[in-house]
Amino acid sequence: MRRRLNVRPPVVLGAAALAPVALCVATPRTPRRDVLMCALQMWAYIAAYEMPNDDPEALRRRVRVDYPVRVDRVLGLGATPTQRLQHLFARPDHIRAHEKPLVWAHWVWFLVPHTAVAYVLAFHRDRFPRAAAQTYAVFDLGAILYWAVPTAPPWYAAQEGRLGNGRFPAVRRMMIEYGEQFWKRGWAPLYSFLAGNPLAAMPSLHFATSVMAAHVLADTGPVAGAVGWTYAGTLGIALVYLGEHYLVDLLAGLALTEAVRRATPHVGPAFAAFSRRVQLLEARAHA
Repeated sequence: MRRRLNVRPPVVLGAAALAPVALCVATPRTPRRDVLMCALQMWAYIAAYEMPNDDPEALRRRVRVDYPVRVDRVLGLGATPTQRLQHLFARPDHIRAHEKPLVWAHWVWFLVPHTAVAYVLAFHRDRFPRAAAQTYAVFDLGAILYWAVPTAPPWYAAQEGRLGNGRFPAVRRMMIEYGEQFWKRGWAPLYSFLAGNPLAAMPSLHFATSVMAAHVLADTGPVAGAVGWTYAGTLGIALVYLGEHYLVDLLAGLALTEAVRRATPHVGPAFAAFSRRVQLLEARAHA
């Protein structure tokens, strides 16, 4: 609707951001409402994430391509870590056995942060408000950075000829190669549905939200934490190896997550006060 009616971004974001609050006023607190509230939060995030790409040409004119390449070449001692990993372990025009689990680690990310929050809601309900607030704060702050500094991933830089190095083969986007091979005709509609903004790489919210998922799981116990950290580490390797993110994107995502964790005790009282006001509205609506 926003594209067809040319609705301005502040109107879309304002309406989307108010929806979770409206739900809390309109319906009593239940686990089902908690799930719907998180879903509405992600609906707002998706709108914010996709809107810069409503005009792809304008986004391409704004996108930064070179600075992460320069930083990653420093981190990789002359070549980006993606180039080095693909040079050492990949084979041209062929998806090797060890690369398929890495692609799947990338694909299942769409479920991981929300599954971690759902686990906390189901088994550690007292920890749910903090876990949900921290997780979705990472999403929302990342979306703001995507608007402010749109940054291209390695595969895009390679397509634009900005990641050339005679000592290393061209960076491949293995997720696309394996997706076409595994999903066949279903890949094109699946990819078009999931790829709402291809030029939103800094920071890596894939990694940031996975690290946050590991944190909130670790808060509930060592076994759940071990599962979360194992996945986050695997995904970090996959994102760099597959050409989806630079190493510096991951470091920025890690910094974002840790900043949210550290800020929680300081901003928590303000959010708690806002929550109490919403609860008062809810009480009046159902009196």
